[in-house]
Amino acid sequence: MLKKLLTLLFMFVLAFSMSMPLGAQENAEKEHQEKATKQGRWEGLVTRNNTNKSTLAIRQRASNFEQIIHYDSSTQWTSQEHGSSKVNNIDASQVKEGDRVICIGFYDEKAEFHAALISKRLSK
Repeated sequence: MLKKLLTLLFMFVLAFSMSMPLGAQENAEKEHQEKATKQGRWEGLVTRNNTNKSTLAIRQRASNFEQIIHYDSSTQWTSQEHGSSKVNNIDASQVKEGDRVICIGFYDEKAEFHAALISKRLSK
């Protein structure tokens, strides 16, 4: 009788301990997915540059959809030729309307895109 009770207790502890890491792993995967949905990349042509509001309006090349990109003093500005590994640091004043850019950043809780990196693409 005592042996059966100890076996049952051991099985319960074993089953409970094995279920704990699975729950923690599911939570970690959920958090990773939430972070991944907030990160973003936007590529297109600059249609408007509002330096007073620190925003760029970027239109995707294949559509007429525009996205307002917010930037601040922490945004890194670069330029790079297509296919080149050389990256040049630039400032915001060197990005003009009609330039092709790639923006890497994140969406905030208001669904506004904030750029951490804006790369002006140069033609050869």
